[in-house]
Amino acid sequence: MTGMNLRLSLRLALLIALSSLLPASLWCSDPPSAAAPKPAPDVLVFTNGDQLTGKVMHSTGDTLLFHSDMAGDVSVSWSKVKELRSDRQFVVLGKGAHWSWRNAGNVPSGSIKVEDNKIQLNGKQQTQTMPIKNTADVLDLDTYNREALRDVSFFRHWTGTASLGITEVQATQDNSTITAAATLLRNTPTVDYLPPRNRTMVNFSSSYSSITQRQAVGAPVLPDLKTSIYHVDSERDEYLSSRIYLLAGVAFDHNFSQGLDLQQIYGAGVGWTVIKQPQQTLDIRAALQYEKQEFLASALESNTNLIGSTLGVNYMRKLPLNTVFLQQLQYLPAYNDPTAYSANETNSLTFPVYKRFSFQVGSQDSYLNNPPVAIFPAPVNRRNSFQFTTGISLTLK
Repeated sequence: MTGMNLRLSLRLALLIALSSLLPASLWCSDPPSAAAPKPAPDVLVFTNGDQLTGKVMHSTGDTLLFHSDMAGDVSVSWSKVKELRSDRQFVVLGKGAHWSWRNAGNVPSGSIKVEDNKIQLNGKQQTQTMPIKNTADVLDLDTYNREALRDVSFFRHWTGTASLGITEVQATQDNSTITAAATLLRNTPTVDYLPPRNRTMVNFSSSYSSITQRQAVGAPVLPDLKTSIYHVDSERDEYLSSRIYLLAGVAFDHNFSQGLDLQQIYGAGVGWTVIKQPQQTLDIRAALQYEKQEFLASALESNTNLIGSTLGVNYMRKLPLNTVFLQQLQYLPAYNDPTAYSANETNSLTFPVYKRFSFQVGSQDSYLNNPPVAIFPAPVNRRNSFQFTTGISLTLK
């Protein structure tokens, strides 16, 4: 082999070795695939001839929510819509259709077109037409799959509020008062235009006050005074239909002013949403429960173990200026000791102040029919305990 042939052979071997190290895509003769084309915007035409382009968000009943590229979110009555076109995939739920989470995966989907007060769903296998007045919900397929079919982590999609109030007085008497409350709520699905599947609630409230009295020289020692009240509860609801649900819950209460060290409640029952409107809701519920009461050492009464119920009403009302009123009423009878019943009422009025901050005014009234007899010189425990609270609350998202 001559020197020139040897050099050519070495170069060829080197070229083959280098080519084996390069990505195969560099040697592919096919051009790289282009990105999927962006879907065309949805087109909304009004009866007066005006037109908007953007994105259909959803429709509930007689109202369509449309996101316009120029005007933002627009709420439109279907009676003012002449035509609507969208190539995106949607689900149309009729008012007369029977809803069940077991057949949620069989709901037909397709692109939509609205003309002459009728909505046309163009699916892969068939085309369906329905009068707009017969539709309950229209929503895009991705939202439907996410909310109706996929399991979402338990630690996501929590909402609620947290409030805090502090008072500090330093004078002849030193007084410190702290009030705090938190409410956490998780609904599945997270959107209002799909029927509910389950709901989880956690509530906490606390009120603590301490009064330190200055001592006069040579006078009897004056004891410090305190008030300590807290409440914690949690509830899980599983819906059988859009308004009826099974529930299970726990609750813990402490009230120093009534001689109650700890009250524990464990129960399960059923609830019914009597009123379900955008401006107000009303729930009634009944549960069978085990209840244990432990009293403070300064009381003569023994601890109790009760079998009873919680009969409750929850009401929410949206008022003008984005003000929200909440009320909860509960009656707790005891079947093995009819005298050991109790009741409580909670009210709150929330006024928006700035962004997620609000001013909250509330009251809590607790009645315990069998407070323990206090040991002298402690004062007699009263059956009723009333609190009035104010504070700044923060909306959690």
